[in-house]
Amino acid sequence: MDFTFNETQEQIRESVARICADFGDDYWLERDREGGFPDDFAKAIAQAGWLGVALPEAYGGAGLGVTEAAILVQTIAQSGAGFSGASAVHINIFGLNPVAVHGTEAQKKAWLPPMIAGKERACFGVTEPNAGLDTSRIQTRAQRQGDRYIVNGQKIWTSTAQSAQKILLLARTAPVETTPNPLNGLSLFYTDLDRKRVTVKEIEKMGRKAVDSNMVFIDNLEVPVEHRIGEEGKGFRYILEGFNPERILIAAEAIGLGRAALRRAATYAKERVVFGRPIGQNQAIQHPLAACWAELEAANLMAFKAAALYDAGQPCGAEANAAKYLAAEAGYKACETAVMVHGGMGYAKEYHVERYFREILIARLAPVSRELILSFLAEKVLDLPKSY
Repeated sequence: MDFTFNETQEQIRESVARICADFGDDYWLERDREGGFPDDFAKAIAQAGWLGVALPEAYGGAGLGVTEAAILVQTIAQSGAGFSGASAVHINIFGLNPVAVHGTEAQKKAWLPPMIAGKERACFGVTEPNAGLDTSRIQTRAQRQGDRYIVNGQKIWTSTAQSAQKILLLARTAPVETTPNPLNGLSLFYTDLDRKRVTVKEIEKMGRKAVDSNMVFIDNLEVPVEHRIGEEGKGFRYILEGFNPERILIAAEAIGLGRAALRRAATYAKERVVFGRPIGQNQAIQHPLAACWAELEAANLMAFKAAALYDAGQPCGAEANAAKYLAAEAGYKACETAVMVHGGMGYAKEYHVERYFREILIARLAPVSRELILSFLAEKVLDLPKSY
């Protein structure tokens, strides 16, 4: 069992870290205060060729795995960019995997290269106000009329919709009452975000202001049949294939952010002198920080175990979900502890840890709650009765 990264993986970490060094704490603090998508950062990642790290080489990608993608986003978050930086490139890295796996050759050639090059931005239209985590209950309808579908409905928590040109859209193509399994009537589309037919309203939120989250209202959006990915009615299955990689990437990001917070807390503890000695000399400061390090490292092992299993084509549902759970909890504890170590200054924006604390909540909430992960593990691993 080898826990070391290979030469290519180490090169990814070093290359991405060098890019991130040009976008320091002041840059992300400004983005946090003023908002506005970090276009220059996303462009730098794209120009270095990293947006296609896990997409096929035939379309401009690197053809690597989820392990390499996790290293990439973890390095971004760990630099201090946090979820603001990682979320800016998240969907480009793995969001179009359904196209890469189930798309036609024409779709792959048309859609993948612009995303990999950073020339197009997409948003992810799945979650709905009245469905939440129960995707089978989404109400957005796509009714076929000849060579196109007419889509009506709404989505929520759709990231980057303010500036996206495309939308990866899950919609119901068969009424729920007509299918034995309500998930069978869902289809997946990748199409233009036509602003004449789509209204986007930004949601003001606690953190990650740089990457917008939105309500999306769809009114008679025309979607050509050739913009459907794969077979009609199988869209949820295609989305489902991306759940484990998404959980792995979120876990990697949460660990990276937790490490950034821990690094700042340890530095402050060495420099802050009270009663004639650095506060880091006190065990009441040392022990919580040491515990945070241990928990982050344990979560990291689970995250990269899940990534290795996925890349090897092995089942990894339990590991991917456990990684997301453990990383979110460890990241949260590290960010909270970093604020507390800073004392009153931890509440001040200029020390950055309050921003980390606000952003780490994303990992606890999305894309799946802690409670649903625990219910999943209880059922699938412990063989307990399904509770939801």
